Amino acid sequence: MKLDEIKGKAKGLGIVCGKMKKEDIIREIQVSEGNFDCFGTAVNNECDQETCCWREDCLK
Repeated sequence: MKLDEIKGKAKGLGIVCGKMKKEDIIREIQVSEGNFDCFGTAVNNECDQETCCWREDCLK
């Protein structure tokens, strides 16, 4: 997902992005949706969040 799309999603959830990094914006979105704020923290590309919409981008 492109940064503009991510910021749009964040804005829809009431998150003010300012100069936040992409990873931080996604983590804020995860928290606001009631999920773990784990984007980009997988060790050895292992993640048990099979249905996460960020999974593909996260494990790159």
